[in-house]
Amino acid sequence: MSPSLEVEGLCTGYDRADVLIEVGITARAGEITCILGSNGSGKTTLVRSILGLTPPRRGRIVFGGVDITGLPTHRVIAHGIACIPEGRRVFPKLTIEENLRVGAYREADEATIRARLRNVYAIFPRLEERVTQLAGTMSGGEQAMLSIGRGLMAAPRMLLVDEPSLGLSPRFVAQNFDVIRRINAQGVTVLLVEQNAHQTLAIADRGYVLSKGRVVAEGSAAELRGNEEVRRAYFG
Repeated sequence: MSPSLEVEGLCTGYDRADVLIEVGITARAGEITCILGSNGSGKTTLVRSILGLTPPRRGRIVFGGVDITGLPTHRVIAHGIACIPEGRRVFPKLTIEENLRVGAYREADEATIRARLRNVYAIFPRLEERVTQLAGTMSGGEQAMLSIGRGLMAAPRMLLVDEPSLGLSPRFVAQNFDVIRRINAQGVTVLLVEQNAHQTLAIADRGYVLSKGRVVAEGSAAELRGNEEVRRAYFG
């Protein structure tokens, strides 16, 4: 299967310190690739590097055969990467539908926007039931739905999902991971950045483990579940 995203020899840091050290990952088109790691492992910096928020000092990021290293964020998004950010970050004073429409800001055709809204509402019927509700009055789980829906409004080729289980009840975590699996089944490549190894490896095809800014393990989901170091770190 052809790679959708290739990260090669990535070094990214702040001030004098490198946070990512020679990181290399490949996310294949049509698959779910996960990045596992504890707090401080470099996951957030990797996300920021891919999105152009913190340009790398060395290395390359190639998406769909195009070198996107160091491009400004709006141009990275224009190539077809949508991000579901950590902590959801909805616009609290906008309604549900207004939040969703923000995700389609690059699309001018109203018929296309409405078709994308119908797709999001088919995945999240609860959002359709309350389109005029202010996002800030929703529960954390509902805001997570909205954040994913907003990302889908861009019709992305790749969905970069950052910590989707953060701060959610087990019920909403299970629902969100099921939605991510269903979105992937529709043909969207997924890069899933998470601490929750149990849920993540249950839906991922392949994965990488980051520790102190380096890739310390990689392989299929089954191989990572069987890796002794990964088992000790995540499964006890």
